[in-house]
Amino acid sequence: MKALRTISVLTAAILVALVGCETELKVFEGPYFVRFSETLLTTKESFSKPIPIEVHHAGPAPKDDVTITYAISGSAREGIDYVITGTRGKVEIESGEYFGTINVQLINNSNNILRSQDIVFTLLTIDTKGLQIGQGTSAIGNTFTLTIQDDCILGGNYYGIQNASDVPITDITVTSTNCEEYVLSNWDIYVFNFNDVRDLVFIDNGDNTLTIPPQEESTLATEQATIDGTGIVDPATRVLTFKIRLVDFEDQPTVTIKLIPD
Repeated sequence: MKALRTISVLTAAILVALVGCETELKVFEGPYFVRFSETLLTTKESFSKPIPIEVHHAGPAPKDDVTITYAISGSAREGIDYVITGTRGKVEIESGEYFGTINVQLINNSNNILRSQDIVFTLLTIDTKGLQIGQGTSAIGNTFTLTIQDDCILGGNYYGIQNASDVPITDITVTSTNCEEYVLSNWDIYVFNFNDVRDLVFIDNGDNTLTIPPQEESTLATEQATIDGTGIVDPATRVLTFKIRLVDFEDQPTVTIKLIPD
């Protein structure tokens, strides 16, 4: 009986301890705030699509439109490196929604000078009572920095065709670290019937002509792997035209592809 009594006492003590350690449920009741969803982004100046910079409302969906003003600073030059589409200096979160966006369109002024510049957005005021700018006392998320990396003249995103009637092959990139030697991410524009991504290296000769030096295509059999060729650049449209020679094939056929800036 004494042992049973001891167990009962221990059980009761454990239950009391468990009740005492139970996590207290706390519901966040504010203050609610608006902030940038992210604080940093880096992109190449050749990125052609508008960049949405998101501002979000942390709290119940607003019953009325929320208008936030912001300032722009940094080393990037408005009108030269970028433009703001929409109403400059204001971003709106519509009633019933949680997000608004500042849309930035980059200007590709590639000049083979590789550096970077920043656009800094800072949230300033809000027209709705009870909302704070930034999260907490340190106002986390009240600034956003967009870093624009300069690109080489031929760098960027392209789509590829052989003939005008072709459905374009998309998501092709041209990259370089020195603006002389470039890497094309995929030259197989309706060349082979099996789907592989095939890259190549080419040289910008500086006179609107391109050279594809002899190189081995890793996706082909060794006895068929050598390619080389030439190309030209249309300086007005930045369209790249390549003539790629399959050196190890019978009769050394040449494939012509066009890359059009996306």
